[in-house]
Formats: sequence, C-alpha cells, structure tokens
Amino acid sequence: MSRMQLVLTLGLGALLLATWGFASYQRARAAEEMAAAAKSFLDSLSSEQRARTLLEFEDDERMNWHFIPDSMWPRKGITFKELDPAQRHLAYALLSTGLSQRGYVKATTIMSLEAILKELEKGTGPVRDPELYHFTIFNEPSPNRNWGWRVEGHHISLNFTLVHGKMVATVPTFLGSNPAEVKSGPRQGLRVLAREEDLARDLLLSLDETQRRTAILEGEVPKDIITGHDRKAQPGDPVGLPVSKMNPKQKDQLLALLKEYARNLPEELAAAQIEKLQQAGIDRIHFAWAGPLERGHPHYYRVQGPTFVVEYDNTQNNANHIHTVWRSLEGDWGLDLLKLHYDASHQK
Repeated sequence: MSRMQLVLTLGLGALLLATWGFASYQRARAAEEMAAAAKSFLDSLSSEQRARTLLEFEDDERMNWHFIPDSMWPRKGITFKELDPAQRHLAYALLSTGLSQRGYVKATTIMSLEAILKELEKGTGPVRDPELYHFTIFNEPSPNRNWGWRVEGHHISLNFTLVHGKMVATVPTFLGSNPAEVKSGPRQGLRVLAREEDLARDLLLSLDETQRRTAILEGEVPKDIITGHDRKAQPGDPVGLPVSKMNPKQKDQLLALLKEYARNLPEELAAAQIEKLQQAGIDRIHFAWAGPLERGHPHYYRVQGPTFVVEYDNTQNNANHIHTVWRSLEGDWGLDLLKLHYDASHQK
C-alpha cells in the first residue's frame, strides 16, 4: 500500500469512528448484546422455524414495514404464538436489548392492549392477539458483518441495523396505542404514551400568542402520520415554530419531549440519537401542532430537524388512538452508515 492509500484509508477510518460518536448508533455494548441475544434465540429454533425467521440482509422484507394488524399486512418471521415457553423467554430477551426499561414496558404494554381491543370489538375488527408480533432476523448475527433484526405487529415496528456488526441504527421506530387511554375495566386510566402527548401539549400551552400563530397549522388535522409507512420519510419542508424563536425554558421543554422518544432506547443509543440532532442544530428544529389545545380532541404534532422527523397523531376512535414515529431523513435502516461503510471498504 502506498503512503497516499494509507492516508486515505486511515482518514476514512477516522471518519467512520467519528460518525459512531454522534449518530443514532453505538458500537460497543448494545451491538454485542443484540448479537448474543439474537444468536441464542436463533439457536433455540427448529430448522423449520429458523428458516422462516432468518432472511438475507438484502431481502426486500427488511424495509417492508407497517404498523397495522397482522391480518391486514402479512409479515415474514416467527410470532410469539409459534414459540414454546423457553423460546419466548429468549425472544423477550432479544427485544429487551433494543429498548430501555421504559421502552420495554411501553412495547409490551402496547402488545397487551390487543386483548382490550378484542373485547371492545367483539369480533367485528381485525384479528386481535397479543401474541401476533413477528421476530425477523436479517443475516447471521456477527461482529464482522452487516445484519439486522425487527420486531413488528400492530402498533409496533422496531427496526435495528448493525453495520459491520458494530454500529447500530435504530430507525424507523414506531409505537402506537389503541386505546390511548383505557376508559373502563380493571386497567381504567392506563395511558401507555401519556408523556408523548402531555409534554407536547405543555410546550404548546407555554407559547405566547405570537408563537402559537406560527406553531399551530391551519386546516384540518391530518388523519394519520403523514410519512405513513413509506420506505423513505418525506415530510416536506419543516413547518411551525423554529426553536430559534423559543425562550430557554421552551427549548428545554422541546428537548424533554425528544428525549422521551429517544429514551425508549438503551441509554447509549438514546444519547447518540440526541447528540446527532444537537450537532445538526437544535435551533433548526421546528415544532408544529394541528388541532385544539384541550385534551380529548383530534390533534397532531410534528418535530422536524435537518436529520430527523418525529410525528404524533391522535385522531382516530374519537381521539383515543395514538400513532408515533421517529424517522431519519437519510439513515432509516442504517442507509447512511451503510454508504459510509461501503465507501470506506471500496477505498481500501
């Protein structure tokens, strides 16, 4: 290798290392724990189960995502329903490596709401089953190759991509809740995604009249998140009130809202996610709201920065049905990291 080639290789390597520090990826403990848990889970499966669970990294299914019930959107992978008790423990162990304690509680509670929906709908809606959540692994887990995994079903889509087995992309991340608030029965008052609603409304109420005129969107409240289940998030230009027009307390409130989403992830991944949006510029983030200020009415909000968009929607079922999503504008499924990795490998 010539001196110039060595300099270029080392430079690209340094760039890759620097990227690990600010993006929504982290190279050490999270990646190792995911790989170990995924391998244990795969090893527990029969050959037939393993064939359905383990797909190629390049399989089109990896970016074929949705948040509607399984009966409306057939998925590949294996469900809790098909696992024996020992395998289920290993599946839950894998799920826990991608989430913080609060994120794990949210996800498993969202799954449990299927039983409430089944009772409320009395067979008139889609199939409701807390065990119809699919685990899919893309490529053999390894510290030296690209691989990924997903847990998905009604109101949950958790997508993780590990580039060269070390860097972890965590988007898209979707969590929803129906009902948003349980109105009756033993679990009356339960609100799985309460803080996602309350922190945003607190910020809105803190705005003065001039700020609200900019933050509150005119027209009808969107019927759902506008980025939908598209493979590339395209929310359009940022709208609403820029952080540069907020006072220090309001900036802190906005950051607290974003941290509520980020902290569904393990601590180091959450910190990397927040660091990335900070480096892109907090003052360049916009906050937009649609709908009335009071609880109980259809409403929507969006938080959008140069590198990400967070959407929240609560319009269905008499404004008692929440959808939330965190998308990267360039890095869903680790596409930005994969490009950097391939560029570096090609240069070598």
